[in-house]
Amino acid sequence: MPYTLYFSPDSANIVVRMALEEMGLAYRDREVPRKRVDRDDAFMRLNPRGLLPVLIDEDEDFALFETGAILLYLADKHGQLAPPATEPKARGTFLKWLFMLSNTLHADLAIRFYPERYVVEDGEIDQLLLATRKRVHGHLQMIDDIIASHGGDWFLESGHSVCDIYLGCCVRWAQIYPVGDEAIDSAEVKAFANLTRLLGNLQERPSVERALAREGIAGNAFIDVTTHLPARKRDTIGADMP
Repeated sequence: MPYTLYFSPDSANIVVRMALEEMGLAYRDREVPRKRVDRDDAFMRLNPRGLLPVLIDEDEDFALFETGAILLYLADKHGQLAPPATEPKARGTFLKWLFMLSNTLHADLAIRFYPERYVVEDGEIDQLLLATRKRVHGHLQMIDDIIASHGGDWFLESGHSVCDIYLGCCVRWAQIYPVGDEAIDSAEVKAFANLTRLLGNLQERPSVERALAREGIAGNAFIDVTTHLPARKRDTIGADMP
């Protein structure tokens, strides 16, 4: 198998799995414990931060981590789901939005999932969740406007790309983390008509259906979402976590 994907069900690895399936690439997967503290030294040598996703390129015999980096690597190596470097404008547009998804939207969602890591006192968490909720809502509004500006079915005017896969999973996470009233609800997502159209297109792709089945995710993955995962317990307030 050219690739090995390390995964825990319904974690960030699902983005990479969807890309592998969409590109028709052969891969095997290896499940690791959901909690980082339970992951062994062998896995930590693959990613010193102990996080998912991790993808091994067996042809090159090396490990990749960071979602955006893996997506860009796969797109470039296999010439799929990204404009080529020979088209500078389309390529530049692709890169700026891929990095926005990775460095801004996904990063804000991570804060919402682990708010206790970003505060000193427990009482500060509610304000942090409120502020990041507004930020995530603003990001989704901006993306909806971008799609509207070119009138296409996908995020980028150039067509379907890894950005769509990454975006769809970010919208999923926004609805299930944090658990409760602080999450972005499905009604809010549906208010973004262009984004909703994109999510519907994504849901219907056979590659996405295969990826969801292998992750044990049933139903709609991107709107009106549910997860079978247990609610996570918060870390110690202000914990020095990598």
